[in-house]
Amino acid sequence: MSVGFRIFTQRPLPDPELVRAYGAFATAPVADAMHRMCAMTPDVRLLSDPVGTMSGVALTVKARPGDSLMIHKALNMAEEGDVLIVSGGESGRSLMGELMFRYAASKRLAGIVVDGPIRDADCLRGFPLPVYASGFTPGGPYREGPGEINVPVVCCGQSVEPGDIILGDRDGVIVIPSGDAASLYDAARQSHERDLAKTENARRGLFDRGWVDGALERKGCEIVEGPWR
Repeated sequence: MSVGFRIFTQRPLPDPELVRAYGAFATAPVADAMHRMCAMTPDVRLLSDPVGTMSGVALTVKARPGDSLMIHKALNMAEEGDVLIVSGGESGRSLMGELMFRYAASKRLAGIVVDGPIRDADCLRGFPLPVYASGFTPGGPYREGPGEINVPVVCCGQSVEPGDIILGDRDGVIVIPSGDAASLYDAARQSHERDLAKTENARRGLFDRGWVDGALERKGCEIVEGPWR
């Protein structure tokens, strides 16, 4: 096998209804349900203007830094509802631009996440496809390879396997491992509902802050009635 320069054409796919159901949730309560261990770093941020939560299935690309050949191939392979996950960025070269974004939108991808910069910023104003990246640079990529498609990658601090469920909103991007997605769903839904209830109380001026002193007491924190000296 040509390790480092290969393409896998198949990947495990989650239930499409489950992917759609996760799209009703914001990323933060789902992350809470996963013990806050699933979020990509803030290096990646939303640079387009979609509505609602991005929810789709990971199509992974391990690109050579500054090279887009395998990204182009992955776009050709991508199907409706996929989220293109690209690792291998570098600060001085963009990996994608307007032509690629518009092609992805024409294929009805659910979104794009690039661990590195992109270019053609103006086209993303009002652009409905979720596009996440670290920023912009006019410097373009090479198209030489090597690289791999549909293999495990690390993108913005998170391990992503082909077929994982990817959620994104203006807070950022989280990864739900495909093998855990079904069993996690009820906990994610309950976390989402609790978050809605707390937010509604906050809008009404109702705040429960008693948990702070309770947590400090359980941890044995000493409260000294007086100044430090």
